Amino acid sequence: MAGPHASRNPFRRKAMLADRFRPLRRQVKIPVWGDLGIRLGLALGLVGLVIAIHWWDRAGLNDNLDGQVSFLDVVYFTMISITTTGFGDIAPVSDRARLIEAVIVTPVRVAVLFIFVGAAYDFVIKRSWEKWRMARIQEQLTGHVVVLGYGTSNSESVGELIARGVDPRTIVVIDPSEERLAEAEKLGVNVMAADATRDETLKAVRIDQAASVLVSAGRDDTSILIVLTVRHLAPKVPISVVVRADDNELLARQAGADIVINPVRFTGLLLAGSVRGAHIADYLADLASVGGRVQLVERVVGPEECGRSLDSLTSGGRGVRVYRNGRAIGFWEAECQSLQPGDVVVEIVPTVPSESARD
Repeated sequence: MAGPHASRNPFRRKAMLADRFRPLRRQVKIPVWGDLGIRLGLALGLVGLVIAIHWWDRAGLNDNLDGQVSFLDVVYFTMISITTTGFGDIAPVSDRARLIEAVIVTPVRVAVLFIFVGAAYDFVIKRSWEKWRMARIQEQLTGHVVVLGYGTSNSESVGELIARGVDPRTIVVIDPSEERLAEAEKLGVNVMAADATRDETLKAVRIDQAASVLVSAGRDDTSILIVLTVRHLAPKVPISVVVRADDNELLARQAGADIVINPVRFTGLLLAGSVRGAHIADYLADLASVGGRVQLVERVVGPEECGRSLDSLTSGGRGVRVYRNGRAIGFWEAECQSLQPGDVVVEIVPTVPSESARD
C-alpha cells in the first residue's frame, strides 16, 4: 500500500498511479524490437543503395584532396550527403552526378530522416504521451463500471453492457492475466493487470467514484475478499458478485455485496423451467440478454407516472414488479394500482419497437 506521505505529494502520487495504470493497448503483429529492426534495416538499405549509385557514378565526383575517389571516399561522401553535413572536400562535378544528387539522393535523405524521426516518435514521444494521457483519464474517472476479474462470467457481462449502449471507455477491467486482458482490449475498454484484492489497485481506478462494481474472480473466497476490500474503500458503490456455492451467498452479502448471483442456481432454474415447458428457458434467456426480442429494465418511476397503476407505464412496457421501501410488490397486489414517488419498477420492454409503437 502507499505510504502515509504519498497522498501529501500530488506529483509523487500521480507518478505512482500512472505507473500502475495500464493504458489501452492495440495488438501488433510485429513486436517492438522487430519493428525497430525493420526501421533500421530499411534505413541501412537506403544508405546502401545510395553508396552503390555513388560508386557506379564515382567518375562524376571530385576529391579535392588527392583527385582519386576510392570506395571509402564514396561511403564517406554518401554519409555526409544523407546527413546534409557537406564539408565540400568531395563534390559532384558532372551533370549526371548532380542530377543523381537532386533526383535520387535528396528523396532518400528525406526518407531516412522520416524513418528516424518516426522511430523517435513511436519509442519516446508517443509512449510519454500515452502515459500522460492515461494518467489524465485515470484522474477523471467517475461514474464508470469497474469489472474485477475477466473470466467467463465477466467477459459475458462486459459484452452485454456494451451491447446495451454502455461506452467501452467507461468500463475498467482488472485481472492479473495478460491473456484475458488482451481479449478485453479488443472491446475498447480500459484494462489493468493487477491484483483486485489490493487497496492500491482499487484506489488507482477511483473505486469510490464508480457507478457499479462487478466481481467474478473464479473462486468464491477470492471474490468475497474483493467485495470486502471494495466495500471498505467505497461504502456506497453498488457491488454485484458471482458465487458458486450456496453457503457462500450469505457470506458475500455480509461482506457488503448488494447483489449476489449464483450461476449454478440460475442454471438449475432454467433446467427446471424447461421441464414445465419447452419455451420457458428460451424466454428467460431472452429477457436476460439485450440481443433478444424483449428485455428486463429497472428504473425509478417518473413524476407523470405517480398515481397510475403498474400496467399503465408511459414507456409502454409491461410492469411486473414494484420495489417500495425495500419491499417487493407483485403486479397482482393492490399497492401496484397507485405508483408512488421513489418507487422502482421492473418492466419488460421490447428490444425493437413494434410497428404500432412506431406509428
